Amino acid sequence: MRFDILTLFPAMFEGPMTESILKRAQDNDLIQVHYHDIRDYTTDKHKTTDEPPAGGGGGMVMKVEPLVSAIESVRGEDDCPVILTSAQGRTFTQAVAKELAQYSRILIVCGRYEGVDERVIQLAITDEISIGDFVLTGGELAAMVMVDAISRLVPGVLGAQWGAEDDSHATGLLEYPQYTRPPEFRGLSIPEVLTSGNHQAVEKWRRQQSLRRTWQRRPDLLQTAPLTDKDRWFLAELAQEEREYYVGTSPDL
Repeated sequence: MRFDILTLFPAMFEGPMTESILKRAQDNDLIQVHYHDIRDYTTDKHKTTDEPPAGGGGGMVMKVEPLVSAIESVRGEDDCPVILTSAQGRTFTQAVAKELAQYSRILIVCGRYEGVDERVIQLAITDEISIGDFVLTGGELAAMVMVDAISRLVPGVLGAQWGAEDDSHATGLLEYPQYTRPPEFRGLSIPEVLTSGNHQAVEKWRRQQSLRRTWQRRPDLLQTAPLTDKDRWFLAELAQEEREYYVGTSPDL
């Protein structure tokens, strides 16, 4: 899979994109990440990429000419997604990562300042994506997040396919608790079921713990997660336990 990143600050990607799993994925030619400096597509001697907003106001706006020129030059005749990192875009989720992982190539345009000239969006952008309801100084960090999340879904990148399938949000639920050696530390032990050798019991425990953790921490996810009848029964038991707990601890009125 190929990522083309259009940015004013290519050097920002040197650390995150050249370490650990992403480095190995590139070394093994499972993904390719190419960086394009938007300043290279300017036509004036000062390499101007931004101007004050039309109509007045604070901040600067990225210019239409160099951005459209950069996008069209890098994309060529390829009909691939062109994503603008934008606080106004749709929220990036695991489902969106899966959607984008189906493509063989993606262009990501890193927004900056007060945003980009609206004509860039009208002429060259196919999608706008936000990684959350907060403001960053630029879209480079958002681009890194998207490349990382999408790359994990490319076959072979994690080495074992189940590594991505069991992640939090991959199943619509939060991941179950994880343990490793030593078996006991400061009075806290690994749950016996995990060392029992009973794989069916382990899978049941993990599923129930995943449901429990999601119910406790992100109950909103349960509205869209694919649940079985057994899952719903277990969640009903959790709700009953909570009701009984509060009834038992409530002061007499």
